[in-house]
Amino acid sequence: MFKTFLLASAAALALGLPAAAETVFKSRLAGHAYLSALTLVAPPADAPRDALVSGKFTGKVRNDRPMSAPGDVGPAYGSHATGISLPLIGQPVQGMSGFAMNRADDGSVFTLTDNGFGTKANSPDALLFFHRMKPDFAAGAVERLDTVFLHDPDRKVPFRIAYEGTESRYLTGADFDPESIQYLNGEVWIGDEFGPYIIRAKADGRVVAVYPTLLDGKVLTGPDTPGIVVPAAPGKDFRVQRSGGYEGMALQPGTNRLWAMLEKPILGDDGEPEGDFLRVITFDTDKGEWTGDSFRFKLADGAAAIGDFNFIDETRALVIERDNGEGDASLACAEGAQDKSACYPLPARVKHVVLVDTSKVDAEGFIHRIGHIDLMDIDDPDGKAIPEIVAGRDLNGKFTFPFLTIEDVMRVDDTHIMVANDNNLPFSGGREIGRAANNEFILLEAGDFLNAR
Repeated sequence: MFKTFLLASAAALALGLPAAAETVFKSRLAGHAYLSALTLVAPPADAPRDALVSGKFTGKVRNDRPMSAPGDVGPAYGSHATGISLPLIGQPVQGMSGFAMNRADDGSVFTLTDNGFGTKANSPDALLFFHRMKPDFAAGAVERLDTVFLHDPDRKVPFRIAYEGTESRYLTGADFDPESIQYLNGEVWIGDEFGPYIIRAKADGRVVAVYPTLLDGKVLTGPDTPGIVVPAAPGKDFRVQRSGGYEGMALQPGTNRLWAMLEKPILGDDGEPEGDFLRVITFDTDKGEWTGDSFRFKLADGAAAIGDFNFIDETRALVIERDNGEGDASLACAEGAQDKSACYPLPARVKHVVLVDTSKVDAEGFIHRIGHIDLMDIDDPDGKAIPEIVAGRDLNGKFTFPFLTIEDVMRVDDTHIMVANDNNLPFSGGREIGRAANNEFILLEAGDFLNAR
């Protein structure tokens, strides 16, 4: 499906070695904590009453009856029920879609909830917000310290929002799909998938500016960008794939530049993906403008998208890359199976945390890949895992992270990283058939990986 990584192959040939896959580093589970899947927050008191019940528009017709429409993972994944029904009373904290590199003064982590229920059309009653959270790996729990709702009272958003006529102008999943977050000098910078845009906001969630994307001097748009009228010609009227905007956006220490990485390959003039690589475009937060520089991240064989992107020093960074599978491969459905109630039609196979060096870029603009950790092969000799791992194989001493969307990674210290999932509530499982995935946070000891160059 995808070619082998160009730089790794070239380096291997230069050393007289076979063109093999890049180095895979071992990791050990040092902690495991989770926030329950069904975790809800109340909307702000001045939000429209419409926001008191969320998920009313996820079906074919409006549904105002709370908890009346059972969620499932969809036909491509076996239509397994998740045990949670829509609409919800309150707003779902649901899956985490990004970690900020910088922490709050109290050491808590800034993390982000995405657009709500997956699309622009079904999320007009899903408010947009970010959080401060503190995972407690000793207790196996995650404490939500604060939730901040994005709002636009100063009308900085350059298009009509869902709650346009309200005084507080809270943003919803019909306006943006926030997928990546950074915290800098008391402000948050958020990468959006719909535009794709970069959103700048105060720590209280008040929008300061919204920046359209420029690549090679031209504005990048997608099928959900306001102003794009469907039917539109992919590759001509828009180049960013649906759900292909800024899934990862890293903040570079020492420069205050954002390295915004698109989730999927952009489209060429023929409407087809331009290659098995992702564009990375840099933004100067001091000037509030794009630098004009762009780079490429090569996807590994079998990977379809990325989930998060964070620097660990001035030049090296972590990237999550993944396939579109969920569930342990030992429970994969047999070829041609009609009954998929107890198996995974598309099991998880490629779930990596990749270490890259942005100071090493080849002539074609590809960022150097140093190596990766396999999240489907984590050592757990100390039995740190909390839930029982459901699989059709012996996983004694092993731990896997078999979720569809793994969208959070950050350096914790010189030897540890933290990873978390987006559980797409109530539409994803992965850990166990028939149960919605929790918001899991894992602490991995990976000193050799973090020190690699």
